[in-house]
Amino acid sequence: MQQITKNEFYKHYIALDWSKVNFALASIRDTGTKYKVLEHPADLKLLKQCLKQLPGKKILTIEETTSSQWLYVELKDYVDKILICDPFHNSLLQSGPKNDKIDAVKLCTLLRNGSLKEVYHTTDELYKLRKLVSAYEDFVTASVRMKNQRSSMFLSEGKDHKKENVLSGNAINKFITEKQNLTIEHVAHIRKEFEQLFGKIQKENQTIKQLVKISGIASKLAVAILAVVTDARRFENKYKYYAYCGLVKHLKESGKKDYGKRKARHSGILKRCYKIAANAAIGGKNDIREYYEYLLQNNYSYEDARNEIARYIAKVSYAVMKNKTDYRPYQWREGKQ
Repeated sequence: MQQITKNEFYKHYIALDWSKVNFALASIRDTGTKYKVLEHPADLKLLKQCLKQLPGKKILTIEETTSSQWLYVELKDYVDKILICDPFHNSLLQSGPKNDKIDAVKLCTLLRNGSLKEVYHTTDELYKLRKLVSAYEDFVTASVRMKNQRSSMFLSEGKDHKKENVLSGNAINKFITEKQNLTIEHVAHIRKEFEQLFGKIQKENQTIKQLVKISGIASKLAVAILAVVTDARRFENKYKYYAYCGLVKHLKESGKKDYGKRKARHSGILKRCYKIAANAAIGGKNDIREYYEYLLQNNYSYEDARNEIARYIAKVSYAVMKNKTDYRPYQWREGKQ
């Protein structure tokens, strides 16, 4: 993620702590030593006036929350740059006393020091797809949870839910399993409507049309990948993209001592998409299936080969999104002859 670079200079460094009730706005000049802190009732019009009154080049930071995208869109014309930051990295905010004003000042300090990690936000229309994909993921999760609960109900009675639709012999069990079946059917219907919409979006979006040409990537996965990534150019290279997708681990080392590897903070949706795509490609007859067999022949374990396939699909999809070009099958053969 991007941070403030050394050649970026601002006259005002501003931090916003926003809630439903009020907002706190802390600011400090580039050469100043004292913070100016304002606290007012949550009024967007008043907030815009406060920002407009600060002359010169200014940068504003806001922590990532459910309202950060809305604030990003509303305030982008009132400052030169908005940096939505990752609260997970802001450990300074957890120390000492805490209230809205103190949090805003601490956030302002981290901003001027260049110590914030940015969370990607944009006004691009594709960003709206994130809400669609997120809602679909919620319905999928609800469906899986309800199916597991129904399965548990049958197991508690020593029966198989695949052989019987409703538990009988007990009025309460019958009532519960009937309602579970209705919920599962309803959610399945909603999921189908989502998938129909994904198909419609695919027909209208050139990048999604290009993504589905990659073996293993179906319409649902293509929409989800593009919705999360939005703009592939924000990743410096494929290795940064691998980390964002959760397909690599970071080495932990200190004093020449190896402390093993740790998982990078990543997008769970992207990791799941590429794992599903890898399994789908391996299960078919295509160029990526051939690559999988090539890896097994070269002493890769089944698990390592599947992970390599997931990274390969991530790499080629990253190139398709970044360069706006069609997928070229059998790229894995290049340099291996």
